[in-house]
Amino acid sequence: MSMEYSKKESHRTSEKNALSISDRGRDEGLKKFLRLASQLLGTHGSYLTVLTDEQHIVRASYNIELQDSSREQALCRHVVEGGATVVVTDTCRDARFAYHPLITHAPFIRFYVGTPLKNKNGLMLGTLCVTDTVPRTFDNQQKNIFESLAALVIAFLDAWHSAAFVEPVTGLANRERLVRDIQHLANLNDTASRRLVLIDCIDMSRAFELSRSLGMASLESLLKDVATLLPLRLRPISGGLLYTIATGRFAILTHSDSHISARWVAERLNGISADVGDGLTMALTTCVGQTDFVAGDAPAYEVLRRAVNALEYESGQKVSPFRPEELSDSGCATDFTLMSELADALRRNHSLYLAFQPKVCLKSGKPVGLEAQMRWHHPLRGELSAENFATLAEGTELDKQLTAWLVDRAVSRLKRLRHHHIQLPVTISLHERDVADVAFAEKVAEKMLKAGLPVSLLIIKIVKTEHIIDSPAAMLGLEMLRRLGFSMSWEDVAKGYSKIRYLRQSPPVIIKLDNVLANAINAKITSRLIAHSIFSTLKEFNTIVLADETAFHAATSPLAATAQDDVAYEYFNIKPMAETELDAWLHWKLPGEPSGH
Repeated sequence: MSMEYSKKESHRTSEKNALSISDRGRDEGLKKFLRLASQLLGTHGSYLTVLTDEQHIVRASYNIELQDSSREQALCRHVVEGGATVVVTDTCRDARFAYHPLITHAPFIRFYVGTPLKNKNGLMLGTLCVTDTVPRTFDNQQKNIFESLAALVIAFLDAWHSAAFVEPVTGLANRERLVRDIQHLANLNDTASRRLVLIDCIDMSRAFELSRSLGMASLESLLKDVATLLPLRLRPISGGLLYTIATGRFAILTHSDSHISARWVAERLNGISADVGDGLTMALTTCVGQTDFVAGDAPAYEVLRRAVNALEYESGQKVSPFRPEELSDSGCATDFTLMSELADALRRNHSLYLAFQPKVCLKSGKPVGLEAQMRWHHPLRGELSAENFATLAEGTELDKQLTAWLVDRAVSRLKRLRHHHIQLPVTISLHERDVADVAFAEKVAEKMLKAGLPVSLLIIKIVKTEHIIDSPAAMLGLEMLRRLGFSMSWEDVAKGYSKIRYLRQSPPVIIKLDNVLANAINAKITSRLIAHSIFSTLKEFNTIVLADETAFHAATSPLAATAQDDVAYEYFNIKPMAETELDAWLHWKLPGEPSGH
C-alpha cells in the first residue's frame, strides 16, 4: 500500500472522527451557518449531524431541540444512504417519516430537507438539515442555495480540520498527524516494514537562547526557513512524508527499503544554514536518528519514543537545567542589539581590531610569540573583549565571519612584518566548529601561501575541546591542519579519557596542563607519580608540555622536580597591546635581532 494512499485514507477517517467529537470553537462556527440557512430559506430550525456505523450524533442545532440517537432512528440516514439531497415537504404524507417519533412527538417536524456534507475526497462527513413545524414548498432555487451552503460548511470544516493537524509556524503536518498516520496503518492491518527518521536541526536549549536573544520572530523565521530548506535538500523524497513534531525537530515517515535513512539525511543536510532575519543566518548542526517498525506491532507513541531514543543516542547531548532566575529581559534586548551592531561592524570593517598579548620566555626573558585577541571599540559601551560579543555569535553566520576576520587580520600582521626582525609567530584561538569546516584548513593555508608566509608562523590554539573527539568532522579538520604543517596548541590535557583518545589520534604540538593537576602535584606525592606517567606518555608523542607559570615560582617546586626535563617552563604574559604599541615594545625588546630569534 502506497504512503500517499495511506495518507489520504488517514486524513479522511480522522476528519470524520474529529467532527464526531465536540469542539466548542468549531461548533459555534457551525451554529452561525445553521442560523444563516434558516434565515435564507425561511425555515424554523436547522441542524447538522454526523452518522457513524451505529450512532446519529447531533453536532450543532439552531432553534430545535434534538438528542443523539441510534443510526436506525435517524431521519438523516436516508440522506446518507441515498447520497443526495432529500426533500420532504410534508412528513405526515411520507411513509418513511410519518410514524417517526420526531414527527409524532416534539419537536413535531412537518417539513424536512437534508443534504450530504461531502468533503473534497468524496467522504460523507454528515448531513446539513433544515426543518419546520408546518408543511412548506421547496423549489429548485432554494435547493441550489441550500447545497451551496453545504459546500461552505464543508470548506469551513476542511480548513478547521487541517489547522488541527498542521504546525502553524512551519506549515508542515504536526506530531498528532504523524501519530494518526501510524495508527491508521495499523488499522488497515498494513504489514509493510516502515521507517521513521527524526531530524534535530536546533536543540531546545539553543532555540531557547535564540528566542531570548533575538525574539520569537527570529526563531519562527528560522523554523520556517528550515521547513522550506528540508524538502529541497532532501530531494528526492518521493514516498516519504515530512512532519514537524517539536521546535526544530522534524520527522520523515517512509518505507524501510527506501533510500531515505538517517545516514543519507545527515549527508544531505551537512553544512545547512538558515535565515533568522535582520541579515543574519545560523549554521545548523543536524543530528539524525531512525527506527524501523511494522505498524500494529507497537502503539504509535511507542514507535515515536524509539525514534526519539535513537536520536538522543546519536546526539549524546545532556540538557542543562533551566534556571529562570538567570533570565533578564533587558539582557535579551542587549544581546539582540549587540548582534545587529556586530554584523554592521563586520560589514563595514569598522571598530573591530586585534590586540596582541606577547609571550615571554621565563628563561631568556625575550618575547617568543603573540596571542591574537579580538577587541571591539564600541561607540557606546567602550572597549569590549571577545567574551562580551563572540559568544553571542556562536552558531550563527556571524561566527564564521568573525573567524574569517580573525584569520585575515592575523595574516595581515604577519605579512606586514615579513622579513622584519620583530616578526613573531601569532596564535589564534579557534573552536571545534571552526575546524569542523571541511575547507577551513585549505583556506587558511592558501591565505598564508598568498601572503608568502610559512605556516609555522600561525599557531592554532583549540579551545573548548570537551566533545571534539566525538566529532569526526572536527578530527578530520585537525588532521588536515597538521598535514599542512600548522602547529597546534591544546589546553587542559588532564581532564579525562576522551583527551587521551584524542592524543592517540591527532597529537598536538603543545599541551598546557590544567591548573588543578599542577596544584595537586604540589600537594600530594601520589599526584606526582600520576603526573610523571602523563609527562612520559606525552613525551612519547613528541609533544611539548607547558605548565602554568604559578607552578614554577621556585626552582624547588615539586612540579618542577617531578617534571624535570619533560615539562617546558611556561611563558609569562605581558598585557595585550594594540599593534602600534606592540611594535614599539618589540623594537625595544628585540633591538635589531634577526627574525625568528
